Amino acid sequence: MVSDRVYKLCQQSPTVSSEFAKNPLEAPTEIAKRLYGITKPATKHDFPGVDRPPASVADLERARQCGNWGPLPPSEFFLRVWNDVLSSLDADALGGMVSPPLMGSYGTMPLTVIAPLADIARHMSNVIVRAEKEVFLITCSWSPSLAVHLVSDALKELSKRAGQRGGRVVVKVMYDKAGAAQFINNRQPVKPEVYSGEKIQLPKPEEIPHIDFEVINFHKPLLGTLHAKFMVVDRKIAIIESNNMEDNDNVEMMTHFEGPIVDSIYDTALITWGNAFKIPPPSANAPATEGGLPTDQGHEALFTDREPAREQHQIVMDGQSAQLSEHMPDDPHYDSDMAGEITRMQSCYSAKPNETRLQATNRQLNLACTKPIDPTGPEIPEGDEFTPYIPISTPSPFPIALVSRLPYGEPNNGNVFVPQNEAWLSCVRNATSSIFIQTPDLNATQLHPALIAALKRGIDVTYYVCLGYNDAGEIMPGQGGTNEMFAGKLVDALSAPERARLHICYYVGKDQDHPIHHNFKSRSCHVKLLIADGHIGIQGSGNQDTQSWYHSQEINVMIDSREMCRKWREGIERNQNTATYGKAGVDDGVWRDRDGKEAEGSMGKPSTAMGWVKGTMGMVKKAQEKGGF
Repeated sequence: MVSDRVYKLCQQSPTVSSEFAKNPLEAPTEIAKRLYGITKPATKHDFPGVDRPPASVADLERARQCGNWGPLPPSEFFLRVWNDVLSSLDADALGGMVSPPLMGSYGTMPLTVIAPLADIARHMSNVIVRAEKEVFLITCSWSPSLAVHLVSDALKELSKRAGQRGGRVVVKVMYDKAGAAQFINNRQPVKPEVYSGEKIQLPKPEEIPHIDFEVINFHKPLLGTLHAKFMVVDRKIAIIESNNMEDNDNVEMMTHFEGPIVDSIYDTALITWGNAFKIPPPSANAPATEGGLPTDQGHEALFTDREPAREQHQIVMDGQSAQLSEHMPDDPHYDSDMAGEITRMQSCYSAKPNETRLQATNRQLNLACTKPIDPTGPEIPEGDEFTPYIPISTPSPFPIALVSRLPYGEPNNGNVFVPQNEAWLSCVRNATSSIFIQTPDLNATQLHPALIAALKRGIDVTYYVCLGYNDAGEIMPGQGGTNEMFAGKLVDALSAPERARLHICYYVGKDQDHPIHHNFKSRSCHVKLLIADGHIGIQGSGNQDTQSWYHSQEINVMIDSREMCRKWREGIERNQNTATYGKAGVDDGVWRDRDGKEAEGSMGKPSTAMGWVKGTMGMVKKAQEKGGF
């Protein structure tokens, strides 16, 4: 049951963002202290365990009253998860990095992107150049890359447009590059000569004369990484991403939100920024519930009613017929609206003269990949094309909750009782038919008994992970082990009928016919998604690994919409070959090809020293073949 304290916290009207609106010169950190006191992270003693008694009807009604859900009431399943999420606020009112009255909200999600980072950065750049007054961009790792170049070009274009209309735009950028100074102050302002230098490559002040620009480097030593990745523009839209800002071989996932949920994400941005602003964001008194910042000019507002979303086959046809130029660094092609972006992006994946659909997809997946490879998969049939941009529309807004977590730097795994983890565990605990997870790594301690319990009660569990993703880090003490180790441990705990309900797959790129070990930097997946019973979805920055479960600051949304989850799952399956070619062995959780051979670099089920030797030798051999050593 939701405690009286948490119920009161969710009902009260002051929030960090509403108090900030009264005095934008006050540091959000100080506002948070005034509202919620000096909060302390939850410890392992606060965690009530994986198993819980089911909530009563009265409990669910009390939980429902702790959110503003809009025109559609949340489902019973959603409320059960929400009830468990709220229980974690007793230990730490700001454990979810958002003011409690704003955790439960509603909105729409007109676009999802499931694609390489460059494609996500293209949408980010289009949203940035269409900004009127304000941009918040918060991410984790930042390094010179195609994505950074796209964003930097967009900021220059934004400054140009602002100057043409006689205005200015406030832009705040925050990333994580750990340094010694953060032992004194976690949030370190970054000087122009640093953020415009070779290691960051953001624009110089003279290149963006009509932007008031401010950059912060955040890290909470030792292990409290800023792993949240999101953007808020004009307090009209919010983007939540899985990606960092660096070139890699990952397929990523991004969602674009509009409506009142943007106020919740804006509140998280203020709390994350923490410091007093040199120039306060102009949207402080323009909440998304009232339409966000007003539009100065007549061009498209970011929060508008749109036509019904096109289905993917229509998008493919439009892209094939349009043959538009690709939006690239130093050769930008900004679109005036989202429909134009979708068509342009699909045009890039369309086959050029004397090129097959498979070759076209391979071309795009190799674009920012450090080690491009040739396709090995079969030709892509008509109707199954890679479609990076997935528009989604619903008749009305739907319930959305923020289920995030705070950064925790202590070198222990005690900070487990947070909204993010409670949402994941509760979805697994309360599912009645199916659980789907895609994540780079899956090895968090609490997931093991939770998944076993679900399988034993008859739930169908499917999860996709990467082969060898960050193995060197995951085998360190206390980190949970590699994906193959966790899979083997999970399989060993199940009977034969229970194993039949468990479907473990290793990621396979859309142009490939086998998993490729992450060590070779050619095809990986960085999507973070959980779908339960086909209508509860959790998407964001949080992985199912030890670092995300216990230490990193994360941001995730939990939605209650069968249509959204259907489109998400369709996009996941359409843009990879994991289900077809990535299935692991039922008896040990290890992937093998049709001849029974394990993937190069695979450790298999490393119960002996030979498993470790085999994995290391395989990685070295492959790297030598590719010229890596």
